[in-house]
Amino acid sequence: MSDLSNSKLRRLDLTLLLIFLGLLRHRKSSAVALDLGLTQSAISQALRRLRDVFGDELFLRRPHGMEPTATALALEVPVADAVNVLRGALGTARSFEPTIASGVVRLAALHAEQAVLIPGLFARLRHAAPGLALSILPKGRKEAVQALKEDRADFALGFFRDIPNYCSSQVLYNESYLVVGRPDILIAAPNISLEAYCAADHLLTAPGGGRQGIVDTRLAQIGHKRRVLLSLPAFLPALAATKESGALLTLPSKVALKFAEQFGLVTVQPPLELPGFPVSILWHRRNDNDPKTLWLKNQISPS
Repeated sequence: MSDLSNSKLRRLDLTLLLIFLGLLRHRKSSAVALDLGLTQSAISQALRRLRDVFGDELFLRRPHGMEPTATALALEVPVADAVNVLRGALGTARSFEPTIASGVVRLAALHAEQAVLIPGLFARLRHAAPGLALSILPKGRKEAVQALKEDRADFALGFFRDIPNYCSSQVLYNESYLVVGRPDILIAAPNISLEAYCAADHLLTAPGGGRQGIVDTRLAQIGHKRRVLLSLPAFLPALAATKESGALLTLPSKVALKFAEQFGLVTVQPPLELPGFPVSILWHRRNDNDPKTLWLKNQISPS
């Protein structure tokens, strides 16, 4: 009994062990069947397999129920210990305790989401999960979802037009646009006319270094254009350049509201209709039921 062969071990499964422990506890096959949601026939078949594996009767039928043999009694503690170890291991895999967690959380995000979401997330993690570190990967949409697929990122943040079927997603907020500038330039704040807007000098943020964006597309559709004199890949340098130059900057509203005042700038509504867009968080579907992923997802918020 102490040296079960691999062939016999392969014939054991968790249901057999639970039935064995149930018979020791209840001493009646009907009670075990009810407890485990099995038929009495299944209990009888399981008992035959257990007797064959351990080479012992294990339980003898008596008028008062099933009487365990000496072998069954000797097996009770080690079998119970094995089941409890497995139950504990499965429970650990299905739980997450942020206060004792460690490791690195990898987020793929471009500059707007970095500015809006990462500072608050970092502050929350320092308080709730001080052992977790953050690593921000500056990746565009396609690169971000590919990083999720290849397990090089835990989350992707941003505006995703097409979400692949291997990703799960949740909208964090819906974004719009604001125009920022110095108070001496935007003297009619919080308003600006289309003519004044088009006559002003402009900065543009474009990760790829382009000189045209959604504003230029919409202006062209209504027969107008603007002068873009500087293109920068990130919003914070653009805000600093706006303060120094007096040029206008049109950018996502949450970035504007979060940082404009710190640069001494004011905000106005764009004088033309610009389409809004959702900012979402993506993760790989393999982590849909992962407690750590679920907890972290709930920590990522623009507030």
